Amino acid sequence: MELYLLRHGDAEPHTANDAERALTPKGKRDVEAVAAQARIGNVRPDVVLTSPLRRAKETAEIAQKVLGVKRSLETKALLPEISPEALWKELSTLAEAEHILLCGHEPSFSRLTQFLLRARVTVDFKKGAMLRITTPRASEPQGELRWMITPRLVGRKQAR
Repeated sequence: MELYLLRHGDAEPHTANDAERALTPKGKRDVEAVAAQARIGNVRPDVVLTSPLRRAKETAEIAQKVLGVKRSLETKALLPEISPEALWKELSTLAEAEHILLCGHEPSFSRLTQFLLRARVTVDFKKGAMLRITTPRASEPQGELRWMITPRLVGRKQAR
């Protein structure tokens, strides 16, 4: 199974209603540039899974359009506070999908990466970045990190 983790792009400042924070114009450009680079690399997901938070859904919509993905699903398993194990359980229900794009948040994506790789790694998961992990379908993940694309690598300046 190929998993593509796409962190949402740069979003509006924190407010009382965190769930409704939209992507900024820069965030939209960064996500589009990273998705376009992934398309050049022949990334063709079968399905997009997204967090229900607005910034992740907007990220998913951009990636879906750029990558030509027809099917998307919203899932609470991609909310920032949910455990990697809960998402892994949900992924097991998508037996027909071999290439899955996940649109979500930090710090949950760093925790998910550690879980999938079964390693205590530190990941500098920039906004708008995409990471590819290959893992067999098994009761426990046995992932292999394949690559990461950041907005900076594709010519978009990333805020530090």
